[in-house]
Amino acid sequence: MKTMKSKIAIALMAAGLSFAASAADITVAYDADPVSLDPHEQLSGGTLQLSHMVFDPLVRWTQDLQFEPRLASSWERIDDKTVRFKLREGVKFHSGNDFTADDVIWTVERLQSSPDFKGIFTPIAEVQKVDDYTVDFITDGPYPLVLQTMTYVFPMDADFYSGKTDAGADKSQIQKSGSTFASTNVSGTGPFVVSSREQGVKVEFDRFGNYWDKESPGNVDKLTLVPIKEDATRVAALLSGDVDMIAPVSPNDHKRVEKAKGIDLVTLPGTRIITFQLNQNVSEPLRDPRVRQAIAYAVNNEGIAQKIMKGFATTAGQQSPAGYVGHNPDLKPRYDLKKAKSLMEEAGYGDGFTITMIAPNNRYVNDEKIAQAVAAMLSKIDIKVDLQTMPKAQYWPEFDKCEAGMQMIGWHSDTEDSANFTEFLTMTRNADTGKGQYNCGHYSNSEVDKLVEAANVETDPTKRAEMLKAVETTLYNEAAFVPLHWQNLAWAAKSNVDIQPIVNAMNFPYFGELVVSEK
Repeated sequence: MKTMKSKIAIALMAAGLSFAASAADITVAYDADPVSLDPHEQLSGGTLQLSHMVFDPLVRWTQDLQFEPRLASSWERIDDKTVRFKLREGVKFHSGNDFTADDVIWTVERLQSSPDFKGIFTPIAEVQKVDDYTVDFITDGPYPLVLQTMTYVFPMDADFYSGKTDAGADKSQIQKSGSTFASTNVSGTGPFVVSSREQGVKVEFDRFGNYWDKESPGNVDKLTLVPIKEDATRVAALLSGDVDMIAPVSPNDHKRVEKAKGIDLVTLPGTRIITFQLNQNVSEPLRDPRVRQAIAYAVNNEGIAQKIMKGFATTAGQQSPAGYVGHNPDLKPRYDLKKAKSLMEEAGYGDGFTITMIAPNNRYVNDEKIAQAVAAMLSKIDIKVDLQTMPKAQYWPEFDKCEAGMQMIGWHSDTEDSANFTEFLTMTRNADTGKGQYNCGHYSNSEVDKLVEAANVETDPTKRAEMLKAVETTLYNEAAFVPLHWQNLAWAAKSNVDIQPIVNAMNFPYFGELVVSEK
C-alpha cells in the first residue's frame, strides 16, 4: 500500500495538485492526456473529448443515440442533396470573436484537408453560406449520414486560426505530432478554456465566462485533467480522495470500487472494437489469407474477454456490434487451435515465422495484457512475436508509420454506423480521399470498397444493411484483421460528482453539464 500511495503522490505532485477539491473545482484522472489541442490533428477519443470541452459541435449525440442541437439550432432537408442548418446567434469564441457561418465553412474546409478527417467529409461537396447564421451542406449525391457527420464539425475561430505566426508559419497548419499554432493554442466556443497545459502532466480548464449555453446545469468552474497510466493507481487516487473522477475503471477494479463508501461506479455497454491489424506490406506470410485465417483461429477471444477483461467485454467476430446495421449474427469468433495449425501447414508455414507487434499500454482497457496474451497464443502455431508496447503519446506516431507486422487499434464509430469502421480500417488506403487512413494492414479489396461506397449513398435502410452485412462477411472470410472484443465502458467518481447524466457510449463525457454538489 505504501508503494501505491507513493505512485499517487508522485503523479499528483508532478501535476502540482492539492489533495482537496471544492464543489466546483474537480480533478479527473484519465489513463492518458490529449496529444494535441488541435481538434483536427488526430481522429481519436482523446481528441473528441477535448473538443467537447473547449469547442462545441453543430449537432451532438444524446445518451440514447439521438441528435440534439448545439451550435446548429435547427435543420431541415431542402432536397435529396441539401440540408440547411440554422446557426445559433450570439455565440462568442474564447477570443471574443463572434461565431458566424464563415467559421463553419472555414472549419469544414480545414477538416477536408485533414489526413484523419477528410474521409468522413468526402460526401460533402460544398458548404454554402445563405446568410451569417444559415449554411447549406450539399452532398455529392444522396447521403444518409449528414447529421452523423455534423457531430464531427466543431467550428473553429477562423480569425484566430488564420494568418501567420511571428515565425512566419501558417496558423491553420495541420501536422501530425508536430508543434504548430493550432496544436498549442485554442479558441473555441465550448464551456471550458484551456488555462494551462503540461504535456504528460496535466491540463487545466477554467469555465468560459461568456459560454452561450446559459441553461446548462453545469457548475464546475475549474477542471484539471491528470494522466495516471496505471489502472490500480488511478483507482487508489479516487478511493483516497486525491481525485474526484477516473476513467477508465479496469474490470479488475470494479468490485473494489463498488464496495467503496462514497464512490459511484457507472458502466455502459460499449461499441469500440479492439483489433489487431495484419500488415501485408511488411510481413510476406500475411499476404496469404490462410495465414491470416490461422492467426484468427489461434486467438482465443473468449479467453481474453473472460480472463483478462473479467467478462467486461463482448467477444467479437466482426467489426459491427449488435444493433448496428451491418452486424451479421452468423459471424462468430472462431477459436480452433487445430484448425489454425492445419491452415499454417497448408500455406507452407508449418514451421512458423517471426513477426513484430506493437500495442499501446495506456490507451485501451488492459491493452498491454491483451497484446501479451495474443503473442503467447500465436506461439502455439509457431509464430514468434517481437512485441513492443508504449504509452499512447509515443504509440500513435509509431502506428502511423505502418511498420510493424501486427498493430493494435480500437475503433468506435462516432457516426454510430457500420460503414465508418470499414472506411477507416479496411478500405483501400487512399491519401487523396482519406479512405483507409488507419488501414495499416494494407488490406485491399475493390469489391469491399464498392459496397461501402454504394452503401453510403443508399437511403433505403434494408438495402443498406444488406450491403454492409456483405462487407462484414467478406472481411471475415478473408481474415482482413483479427477482431478481439467490443470494449465496455466504466467510469467512477465521488458520489457528490453526478456523472451518470453526462457519460455516454461515445466515451466523451459532457463535462460542461457536470453538476457537483456539496459533500
